[in-house]
Amino acid sequence: MSNLIELNARTHEQKSQNKNLRKEGNIPAVVYGKDFGSRPVSVGEKALLLAIKENGHAILNASIPEIGSKPVVIQNIQRDALTNKIIHVDFHQLNMNASMDSMVTIHFVGEPAGVKAGGSLQTELYEIETRCMPDNLLSSFEVDISGMNIGDSLLVSDLELHEGIEVLTEPTAVIIRVAPQGQTAEETTEETTA
Repeated sequence: MSNLIELNARTHEQKSQNKNLRKEGNIPAVVYGKDFGSRPVSVGEKALLLAIKENGHAILNASIPEIGSKPVVIQNIQRDALTNKIIHVDFHQLNMNASMDSMVTIHFVGEPAGVKAGGSLQTELYEIETRCMPDNLLSSFEVDISGMNIGDSLLVSDLELHEGIEVLTEPTAVIIRVAPQGQTAEETTEETTA
């Protein structure tokens, strides 16, 4: 399990209290758990930003007042529309013995041979949906696309993931393709389906 994150008790949901928390460098939050329902808490802004920077999908070991240590993930982050600062966070307790669904980001590595030859790279999917046990949870994985030529497509079914990870995204969905220069994604799709 990843980082330890300290959650502090918070008694009221009043705007003035939340504003004061933010001034002190804390962010209002709620932690949801099967064992204890929902609890209003706060989390240090620096600790939260560090956890997000290291891996926004990581399992965190949260110290929850009056509950103890529980495995959690960040379920939702609310940001201020103008400043983009985090104003509220939802944590969700994990059952380490049950599978969970999550979105996994795809990072492309290398420059396709087809692009070097004048083709155009067209990305259709930047993430896929997976199901696995929490211990197998991925936030992202790399796909080497340097061997792709003009006319090649990479489908979801072409991905090689670790054992224990089930892909829920449609297997025939195109992730990325190298099209002839000047051809739009719609024209490429029409050619593929024709």
